[in-house]
Amino acid sequence: MLTVASTASLRVYVSEWENGRRTISSHYAKILRALLGITDDELVGRSQSPLALATADGYDELIGRIDEAKNVSLTMVKTFMDQTELLRTVDRQMGAATLVDQMTAHLTRLEDALTFAVLPETRRPVALALAGAATLAAWQALDVGAVERAWRHYELGKRAAQEAEEPMYLAHATAEQAYVLCDAGRPEMAVHLVRDAQRLGGKGTSPRLRAWLYAAEAEICARAGLQNECRQALELAMRHLPAGEDARDPDMLSIFLNEGHLTRWRGNALALIGDAEAVDSLYAALETTDPTFIRSSAGLHCDLAQAHMARGEHDQAQKHLRQAQLVASRTRSVRHRRRIEQLTQRL
Repeated sequence: MLTVASTASLRVYVSEWENGRRTISSHYAKILRALLGITDDELVGRSQSPLALATADGYDELIGRIDEAKNVSLTMVKTFMDQTELLRTVDRQMGAATLVDQMTAHLTRLEDALTFAVLPETRRPVALALAGAATLAAWQALDVGAVERAWRHYELGKRAAQEAEEPMYLAHATAEQAYVLCDAGRPEMAVHLVRDAQRLGGKGTSPRLRAWLYAAEAEICARAGLQNECRQALELAMRHLPAGEDARDPDMLSIFLNEGHLTRWRGNALALIGDAEAVDSLYAALETTDPTFIRSSAGLHCDLAQAHMARGEHDQAQKHLRQAQLVASRTRSVRHRRRIEQLTQRL
């Protein structure tokens, strides 16, 4: 049998609970949770009276959030996507380490907008914006060494892409997620995942994204030691890449790929399998690299170091590792610093 205070005392207790002058004891918390059907956090974390939780106010608040989400216009969705683009630009030039708080807040706003959106015509544009933002946040998390957070963000991006009915975004998130497996020492599994990403993209995949997916497959095959399959994927990437200097995919703004980028990617894959042609490709990429891609230049110098090491040219390899270290220190890339350490140990 539960014992409680008298009616007069309970009135006093409720008043003091409401005004924050008395802490709800575990004894009364147990009773109130059962009566009101709420959690501990809801019981003690609300500024309003815990007894008011049983009223219609909760429904009023929910409907208010739903009405707010209903009013999310295409202009607001464009604002979300513009914010993602700004974060992508800062990340590319300065690294991900300084963006954790901004990226977290951005994702929270998008998730809230999607959570309380009801009708498909509102949900799909918000889901598309969330898919792009979550995939960027995942790559940033991978760069700073937060691998579990990266994996969770990729899962969020994939779910959002499915809700938005955008197979290209789903393919991109899935393919990038394969890099988490590679970095975790499971390149064979990553090969299967990146090939599944190509399937998920379907026939509607844009040529530039198709080329990007094959280039990603080539790199991951190289890391899995699949030399012939690496070369085959590189050939397919070159075959599907649209001609011209344009790098952005109008249907997939997170994709940057033109002949210069692919030349660098080719050199990266060839360096991983110890192919002598890697050096020429990488120096060609170094001459034409976009100066705004600061963080990726660390990877390019790592690739050159690895290519020179495969040819026994250790002085050249050391020179490029020093340059990679300088860039990685600027961007605070844990991922690149880890690779630099691994290559340094092989010298």
